[in-house]
Amino acid sequence: MQAVSDGSRWMLRLDDGQDLFEGLTEFARRERLRAAAIAFGIGMFRRATVGYWDGSQYRAQDLSEPHEVVGLHGTIAEADGNPSVHLHAALAGPDHRLVGGHLMRATVGVLQEVLLETFPGRTFGRPLIESFGLRMLDLEPGSHP
Repeated sequence: MQAVSDGSRWMLRLDDGQDLFEGLTEFARRERLRAAAIAFGIGMFRRATVGYWDGSQYRAQDLSEPHEVVGLHGTIAEADGNPSVHLHAALAGPDHRLVGGHLMRATVGVLQEVLLETFPGRTFGRPLIESFGLRMLDLEPGSHP
């Protein structure tokens, strides 16, 4: 992975074969990022799994052939003391049709370019909200009763 910073922004290049979530999580851990937005990402995935939340669970779709990443965005927060990466993606297959949703897994194919916007000095939380069965972004952890 290559990474350059310009203040609160980071431009990353993840490489062929790299696990996207492992790469972003390790980067966040190394740079001590606890609050960031993935503003965009482009590139290719060798394999990916996207999910659709049906109100009670994710319905997963595995993509076993390479897909172009035409849109990637999300957040990095903290959950249980560790970086928590939440991503959504729009992916184009060889037939030029788009598929997308909650990105559950992805392996980089060729490369993945990602722009991160960080919020220095802040921590976003991602507590489990029992009523939904999901971890939700909390921009001000500890400020709620």
